[in-house]
Amino acid sequence: MSEETWHAARLIPTSGINGADEQERRATSALLAVMSSVREFGLALTKRFGALSGTIDTFIEVPFDLGERKVFPDGLVRVRRGTYEWTALVEVKTVTNALIKAQLEDYLDVARTEGFDALITVSNELAPLPGLHPTAVDRRKLKKVQLHHISWTEVTTAAVMQKVHRGVADPDQAWILGELIRYLEHPRSGAMGFDDMGDDWVTVRNAVDAGTLRPTDKGAPRVASRWDQLIRFACLVHGQRLGVEVQPALPRREAADPTVANQVLVENLTRNGLLQRDIRIPGGVAPLTLAADLRAQRVMCSLTIDAPKEGRPLTRINWLLRQLKEAPDTLRIDTFVFNGRAVATSELLRDVRSDPSILIGDPKRELRAFRLVQAAPMGTKRGEGRGSFIGSVLGVLDDFYSSTVERLRPWAPSAPRSRPVPGAVEQEAVEQDVPRSLVSTAASSQDGPGAGRTAARPEPPPAPSISPEEHPAPASSPVIRPWGGNEDRLSEAPTP
Repeated sequence: MSEETWHAARLIPTSGINGADEQERRATSALLAVMSSVREFGLALTKRFGALSGTIDTFIEVPFDLGERKVFPDGLVRVRRGTYEWTALVEVKTVTNALIKAQLEDYLDVARTEGFDALITVSNELAPLPGLHPTAVDRRKLKKVQLHHISWTEVTTAAVMQKVHRGVADPDQAWILGELIRYLEHPRSGAMGFDDMGDDWVTVRNAVDAGTLRPTDKGAPRVASRWDQLIRFACLVHGQRLGVEVQPALPRREAADPTVANQVLVENLTRNGLLQRDIRIPGGVAPLTLAADLRAQRVMCSLTIDAPKEGRPLTRINWLLRQLKEAPDTLRIDTFVFNGRAVATSELLRDVRSDPSILIGDPKRELRAFRLVQAAPMGTKRGEGRGSFIGSVLGVLDDFYSSTVERLRPWAPSAPRSRPVPGAVEQEAVEQDVPRSLVSTAASSQDGPGAGRTAARPEPPPAPSISPEEHPAPASSPVIRPWGGNEDRLSEAPTP
């Protein structure tokens, strides 16, 4: 019998999962058990919810009395260090199951009664913005208890970053964390990523194409919210590859109010047919802009990089081209000049490589910045897979970063050159058999960077000596001081 048909035993098996209840119970138990077993992973999760470092204990399906009823939260996490204790209830959903408002409010009441610190929810729902909970609850219940949410994608990202990029001290614990990652990435675990643009996607997309979409259409805000969730998902997936925390980059006003952020997206969608959001990658040369043009059926990823502050226009263009050796020929380069807001010139990289001067619109205008844009056909399907909108957005981000962005470096001015050391010019002249009488060795603070490097000048002949008897000095002689500010004047020398 061939061993190729044998299945390896797993610490957290996916076989035997029957129904949503079993799926949620197994996912909850696996997550909480690994949190208490792998210290680094447990601390990485609990710290983001406000807990201090300490010993982590976890439990599942703990019963509590709520009035005349009994409620059973999916789990409980407790962190202890000395007299310090932090406790949080946990509610878990898998697959497409949504969090239930009434259930969350019951658990908030339990946490308040028991003196617990927080309620943590885990589901496949992605919050549009960091710190925003996907389920609206009565805010009066949040006066003494905090409500946190983390998606399964974020859990998987935290596990991958801890194991692959940050490391786990104990090899056995690293293996356990790897088994959790393997389980969460299995389709039967119920821990899915972002895979659907929602029921309104096709309707809104067609309305934009026909030019009939209005800000009052009910589907527009929902599609805008889905776009923000997709951006959040793209940040998580890209962060897993890079080992850094990639975040959406929102203006301060939009970051402070999610309603305003959604309204801005809807306005841009109805007016220009454009969905757009910036993301920030730590260590990157500039924020990236992900955009979907529903009218042109194109998805784009771009960034703007400052041009060098010195040199001719062609020199600045060649500085950029040297960094784009691996970029595709279809990359578009837009130029901006000082005191100009509009694009000055726009050309494809393949044309600029053959003739860089085509990017110079007006030689008298100084180049200020370059914008690099990579575009691709937009998928139309609302779900995952080939030809999907989600796949096209993730694909253009990955291609643009790997071929272009990761090789870009900002311009930096050259280091200032040091002045010649006094006596160094004389020594150099002696070594070159130049007579000492033809060398000026005294370096001055007023000398330029190249002082002392030019050919030595012959000294002028000495002035003829005149005896005091032939030309007696006057009673007082003017003393001329060097020119310098308000103190430059003629002063009388004392009479001898």
